Amino acid sequence: MLHLLKIEWLKIKGYKTFWILSTLFLVSIVGINYFVYGFDVGIKEGPAKAFIGSPFDFPTVWHTVSYFASFLLFIPGLMIITSITNEYTYKTHRQNIIDGWSRQQFIHVKIAMIVIVSVLSTLFVFLTSMVFGLFSGSTFSFDKIEFVGFYFIQALSYCMFALLISVLIKRSGLSIGLFFLYSFIIENFLGALLNNMGGKRGISGPGDYLPLNSTDSLIPFPFFRNLVNLGTLPSIYILLGLSAVYLFLYYFISSRKFNTQDL
Repeated sequence: MLHLLKIEWLKIKGYKTFWILSTLFLVSIVGINYFVYGFDVGIKEGPAKAFIGSPFDFPTVWHTVSYFASFLLFIPGLMIITSITNEYTYKTHRQNIIDGWSRQQFIHVKIAMIVIVSVLSTLFVFLTSMVFGLFSGSTFSFDKIEFVGFYFIQALSYCMFALLISVLIKRSGLSIGLFFLYSFIIENFLGALLNNMGGKRGISGPGDYLPLNSTDSLIPFPFFRNLVNLGTLPSIYILLGLSAVYLFLYYFISSRKFNTQDL
């Protein structure tokens, strides 16, 4: 696997789009949290401050930074899509097979790359949380750090979903379009529709169990929840179980499709 990863590194080392998106992603994580931090500092006191609390103090900062960073996970998804669809565009996947790779090895090295991207982005979220927490002057605490772990699962889910779409569609433009359409419109619409069909507002419904919604629910909106009824969410154990099931399905369908499709 190490040898395969070295070859994969050679593919992306000179790929400018990959590095531009990576830089944009990291800068955006800091930027979106700095914007919220500036808004929080600007409030200072009053009713609004009472509702928001101190989102960048320990231990809440782990939750806050993970939540806002999760809005940017479409960027790693885009990185994965462009990386994999380029294999089809330039026939490098075919050359890898000719050179002796098995189809399973090809998929596994892509998944290894996804894990590495997810781990590195999670590490950056961890460091960003620490910096904001320490800068706020609060006492350091690892309480609520599980939200950084939930961010990792969420990142893994978005990237694996991007892998699935890339293998099914093969073409860069169509894959990107479908990824954005499903992530931002289709699943949100279906989720709201399914949850409203029961007629019980504030109660978790079938829409919360859709693929991306189930991982999104791992990191709920961090503000107001203790003061305003924002509704109930499924059990964290159910969400983790569903996330594992969906990750397996992404892998199984992607692997089966690549193993049976024409190169």
